[in-house]
Amino acid sequence: MQYLHNIGSYFLMLAEMFRKPTKWSVMKQLILKDIDDLIIGSLGIVSFISFFVGGVVTIQTALNVDNPLIPKYLVGFATRQSIVLEFAPTFMSIIMAGKVGSFITSSIGTMRVTEQIDALEVMGINSINYLVFPKFIALMLYPFVISIAMFLGILGGMAACVYGGFSSLEDYIVGIQTDFIPFHITYAFIKTIVFAFLLATIPSFHGYYMKGGALEVGKASTTAFVWTSVFIILLNYLLTQMLLS
Repeated sequence: MQYLHNIGSYFLMLAEMFRKPTKWSVMKQLILKDIDDLIIGSLGIVSFISFFVGGVVTIQTALNVDNPLIPKYLVGFATRQSIVLEFAPTFMSIIMAGKVGSFITSSIGTMRVTEQIDALEVMGINSINYLVFPKFIALMLYPFVISIAMFLGILGGMAACVYGGFSSLEDYIVGIQTDFIPFHITYAFIKTIVFAFLLATIPSFHGYYMKGGALEVGKASTTAFVWTSVFIILLNYLLTQMLLS
């Protein structure tokens, strides 16, 4: 029954998020602040992880296809497929669930503990719209982050391939271009938009409806990360089944 209650509360929060909107002059500042915190603030860690994971994917691929009968361009092809289809949209989203999700849950949860949310309600402000909607809008820019992850992953793979002596730059570029299917990019960005919605709403739900004190804020952040990751993996399976089958 508790799970059904939580699901009902979650959908109630989604409905309330669009009701009685905050004044645009105030909302604009909230959105810009959340873009800075959630999107721009994540570019450093995303860039670092993407570049080096792209290199690792390339090295592992090259070492596993070390056969003179297998063409050298296959390394670039396998790296592109791995990064565009799975690493950038899915595994980067799980990493972001830890960084962005924990930030959202802890910031809203702290406001709940310190009774700032109650103060917003007393002033007649729709606290869910005020707190959750700016994060939802800010994370609609999340595909921009994932496009950088894709680019830097492939670039890191190229650097590892060339400087590691696994194949030439020409072979790697041929591999990136071989059998390219434009819909794979569309598929990746559809997943990214869905994951962005989860990243904005599930941590917000756990922060907004938490009870207790400072210790419970930490527990809520952990719970939000776990559930966000679970739903990202489940929806990744469902979307892959629907879009690529």
